Amino acid sequence: MTTYKQVILVRQDLKLPKGKAAAQVAHASVEAVLKSDASIVKAWREEGMAKIVLKVKDEKELIQYFQEAKDSGIKASLITDAGRTVIAPGTKTCVAIGPDEEEKIDALTSELSLL
Repeated sequence: MTTYKQVILVRQDLKLPKGKAAAQVAHASVEAVLKSDASIVKAWREEGMAKIVLKVKDEKELIQYFQEAKDSGIKASLITDAGRTVIAPGTKTCVAIGPDEEEKIDALTSELSLL
């Protein structure tokens, strides 16, 4: 049986306050879902909408995973902050990958650690 999930990657070098990080993760998740195929979103929702938040070192690593997801045909969303609160405008904070098949996402992100 195919299972689905979404992962959200958060930059650790920014040392975001918990509330700011949560907001950025939410932005990434929603944006990626809006880009995704409706049938995948439907299946993912029926399974409980699994979301896993993982950490990456810095912007370079964030962009690397974003590009790898796109190259693999997985919908992904890169979030760039507007700079209204604690970080500078234009700062890339998070990437959401999927929802998509768990196996496809794990092939890209299985070596990353939980936030």
